[in-house]
Amino acid sequence: MVSSKAATPAAYLRELDPERREVVSAVRDLVNAHLPSGYAETMAWGMISWVVPLEVYPDTYNGQPLAYAALAAQKNYTSLYLMALYNGGPIGVADLRDRWAAARPPDLGKSCVRFRRLDDIDLPLLADVVGSVPLDRFVAAAREAHSRSR
Repeated sequence: MVSSKAATPAAYLRELDPERREVVSAVRDLVNAHLPSGYAETMAWGMISWVVPLEVYPDTYNGQPLAYAALAAQKNYTSLYLMALYNGGPIGVADLRDRWAAARPPDLGKSCVRFRRLDDIDLPLLADVVGSVPLDRFVAAAREAHSRSR
């Protein structure tokens, strides 16, 4: 599954085969457990997404909520997109690589960590990344970036 038309995270999970559902559910639970307050879980871009509600930050370039994290079961792997690595977080991509278990380097894409099984990822580190940027700091970083692009 690359993109889903599911209306809710629960419906998205029901679409997955049991093995994928177990992995995606566990990572979703981790994100929800460590997510700073104020972000909202929703379905966006065909993925389970955690966003800054438009009521908090409506000035986005595309009129869509500002994405903080997203989780998607792709064709051959699962992706956890972590915008906190790039926008205002104390843990950046280089830090993620340095802190990851040396025996198993992360499979990183553009703003995402790719994995097939839970054993492929450093769950405590991902929990740290997810919990690292309070909503107000993430919005401030977005506002700053937006003002520089004008």
